[in-house]
Amino acid sequence: MLSLRQSYLLACTVLGVAAVPYNTFDGVGFPACNDVAAVYNVTSVDEMVQIVKDAAANGTPVRASGKGHMWYDTMCQDDPNTIIIHTEEANQITEFSLEEGAASGSVVMEAGVTFLQLAEYLHERNASMGYTLVNWNITMAGAVAMGAHRSSIREDSMVAAGVLSMDIINGNGDIVTLDRDNTNDDWLAASTSLGLLGVIARLKFKIYPDFKVYAQQLTLEEDDVLNGDIYNMIAPYATANFWWWPYLKKFHWRTYDVIPTNKSDQQGFQNTFSVTELEGNTARTILDSGKYLATSNMLMESIFFGQWSEPNFHEKTTDEKITDWPVYGWNYDVLIGGLYPGQQPEWDYNLHGMTLELAFPIIMANDMLKRVRELFDAEWTERGIIMTSTYRSGINIKFGKPYYDLLGQVTYDTSDGADWSKGAIMFDFPSFKPTIGDKKRFNEEFYPRLAKTLVEEFPCRPHWTKNTREVYGNATKNIDPDHLARFKVVREKFDPNGIFKSIIGEILGLYD
Repeated sequence: MLSLRQSYLLACTVLGVAAVPYNTFDGVGFPACNDVAAVYNVTSVDEMVQIVKDAAANGTPVRASGKGHMWYDTMCQDDPNTIIIHTEEANQITEFSLEEGAASGSVVMEAGVTFLQLAEYLHERNASMGYTLVNWNITMAGAVAMGAHRSSIREDSMVAAGVLSMDIINGNGDIVTLDRDNTNDDWLAASTSLGLLGVIARLKFKIYPDFKVYAQQLTLEEDDVLNGDIYNMIAPYATANFWWWPYLKKFHWRTYDVIPTNKSDQQGFQNTFSVTELEGNTARTILDSGKYLATSNMLMESIFFGQWSEPNFHEKTTDEKITDWPVYGWNYDVLIGGLYPGQQPEWDYNLHGMTLELAFPIIMANDMLKRVRELFDAEWTERGIIMTSTYRSGINIKFGKPYYDLLGQVTYDTSDGADWSKGAIMFDFPSFKPTIGDKKRFNEEFYPRLAKTLVEEFPCRPHWTKNTREVYGNATKNIDPDHLARFKVVREKFDPNGIFKSIIGEILGLYD
């Protein structure tokens, strides 16, 4: 019997299938790669190895992808011969080890294991992954590759911080095992590899006994944050973040921390992305009109602010809405959550976004946020335009504990001279992408101006899946040249022929 891979190649040969886009989680019209020759839905590490071996023998470009947690066309190189190894169905979890009474243990997972799958697997065994958390719609291997993180200054929140070892399929199709070693550039490159070293096939991950947390939220005036002690509003908590509402000039301040297991029987479950059909269609209609009418965007920010002021939580055991802060529950339910029963993610109702995310030293947090407010205000004074947030949770302001690797957003001891030792603030500005007309945003010209200003005036670093090619090109000057040179050496060792090349790798000069 022909394998899935062989069947696909035969079909392409017989039917003359042309290259097609490989889409992000947003679906059709949102390519992560503009043209690919084939997508292989693998179910095992052995399949991945064989595909890479074949690609290496033929000089075929190849990229790995889990849930497509991307926003722009930067995942591949612009080569229509590129093939995708889609890993989501290679999702076995094995070797669970957490002795009763032990402070920590470990587990092994394959490339396609998602955060939610791992979290539920561990919770069933009275375990957790601590604070090394990511969105529910992303694979753990993908989170490591992109340098993903939870919002925390106090706790280790980089997903890579929880990795004890990883198996990478290199450019020859060989499995290379890397154990955690912060003195080894191979490890420091793999911790935020951007997929340029090869396919992360397996992870051995550190785990902990399960625990409960609370979520508390307060509404603040804008001035309380812009002129406040931002570091000390975030650092004391296990995890904390802000959501900014620029039209209303307010912030939501969300904090989380551990509670005794017997403190509350409540089992809160957080929702960030799921909506009902009525909510989705109504929001899209109003936001589409906001392409032309600023007042529609003001209305939606006000609606979203009201919704986000209430707990975005249900009681997991009954699916009933929770109406009062604080909320209590098991850590993964409260810190991340997922979709409510019977609801769909917002993008299923054509609520799509464009993004900009940059990381800054937290010691520059006030200066950066004030500069953004100056730019918002200038739109009014110079163009008569009131700036708004068109995303359901506002502008997301996150934080990251320092974590040393070569290309991570929160690395330190870098040549820019900035002090990253206290951590980073991430300015994450999603905005609604209209479904009508030319599909450009209201005041489209503002967003690249904002990005260019921030990159030029601050030593900021880009998030590796949430920015355009232009932002990466401008921001490359802020990446430590020594880190880039050291990463390039590792890249050439793991992938000498560049079959895992991507647009971002090209922009960073890793193939010059």
